[in-house]
Amino acid sequence: MASTAPQMDFDLVVVGGGSGGLAGAFRAAAHGARVALLEPREFGGTCVNLGCVPKKAMWLAADLATRMALAADLGFQLPPPPLDWKALVAHRQQYIAGIHASYRRRLDEAGVVAIPQRGRLLDAHTVETGDGMRLRAGRILIATGGRPLRPDIPGAELGGVSDDFFELCAAPARVGIIGGGYIAVELAGVLQALGSRVEVFVRGPRLLSGMDAEVVAQLQEDMRWHGVHLHLDAPVHALEAEGKRVRVLHKGGDSARSEAFDTVLFATGRRPNTGGLGLEQVGVALDEDGHVVVDGWENTTVENIHAIGDVTGKLALTPVAIAAARRLMDRVFGGQGDARLDYDNVATVVFSHPPLGTVGLSEEAARERHGEAVRTYTAGFRPMLHALAGSPQRSLFKLVCVGEDERVVGIHLLGEGADEILQGFAVALKLGVTHRQLLDTVAIHPTSAEEVVLMS
Repeated sequence: MASTAPQMDFDLVVVGGGSGGLAGAFRAAAHGARVALLEPREFGGTCVNLGCVPKKAMWLAADLATRMALAADLGFQLPPPPLDWKALVAHRQQYIAGIHASYRRRLDEAGVVAIPQRGRLLDAHTVETGDGMRLRAGRILIATGGRPLRPDIPGAELGGVSDDFFELCAAPARVGIIGGGYIAVELAGVLQALGSRVEVFVRGPRLLSGMDAEVVAQLQEDMRWHGVHLHLDAPVHALEAEGKRVRVLHKGGDSARSEAFDTVLFATGRRPNTGGLGLEQVGVALDEDGHVVVDGWENTTVENIHAIGDVTGKLALTPVAIAAARRLMDRVFGGQGDARLDYDNVATVVFSHPPLGTVGLSEEAARERHGEAVRTYTAGFRPMLHALAGSPQRSLFKLVCVGEDERVVGIHLLGEGADEILQGFAVALKLGVTHRQLLDTVAIHPTSAEEVVLMS
């Protein structure tokens, strides 16, 4: 019996309206494709609503708090200024609302049909919306992102996840953060700077296990100076309630049972949003963690179904999802047959206090790949503002070089301004810059950035 469900025809149906899905929809439409975009919530996904954008807003406020303390040390007569957290959140959400409005306007201008519904695949060319509409398309793009993972331990319901941080209307007096990745590091720095006493519980011997160990060691020292208490080699096995507060039980550190916290947040990883999409029923392969399996061209195991962004388990970075989506659409609708994203040497920044920017190989990864051909250069220093104010916070910049020509394969910058400095040097690394070429570049003085071209 033929289906009586309403049906619409498109060149592309995008399932998911986060940064990657939006980028794919806009680029496909620019190439003349007829596009439908399914997103049941606010546009922008994690980045705009519960990630990069609100996180950076809070980081900027925390950075201002730190600088005001330095100003007082320099002689400015500043009483400790109180933070109206609710006013800060209002400014943050107003900024995000502007992004939502911009997306809606651009979708209308591009002719993209935005449907506020969930989608479920019925076959390789059909997506059914939550209200029963069936969308037929030549191609389907899965861009549904991910969500925070709550570990399966006793008392886990007593802790929040990173999303819950953005529900706070004041700085909790004492905060426990479980995890050692970039989200844990960022939340710890922001909360400590804005008035909380923060402790971080890390399963392994260090934070940020995939980044350069020497640079991370300096970050840990800077975090401790800012007042963050790090519990390393302290895997958490349970939470327990004490009235309205929560204790952390862990198998390491100086105590197996923490003091009570007002708030505990898990930053223990994320899982892909692949449930209920009908992927396996139409033959799209998932890995053991539920990520969509794709090749180097963003193709799934079903022809004409593609996936990009966090849902694939590749680099979980907003600019990566955007770049992958745009190149995919350039290839399938723009006639650029060789367009695809190069996932090597992608720069990224941890918005810690101070920020840590990295591109390329860590020293450990470089030695594993190139052995004795690796040579490193470092510059450890106090930024001028901190030196003037008598602050012990230190920066550490590092180059990882390979071969007789000392081609730079890794740049790691810890310190104020690292987030802005790294972008240009990332271009240089991508183009194959050598250590000698950096030394041949005249420094800009006095800056932190000059240290990159002075390391010898």
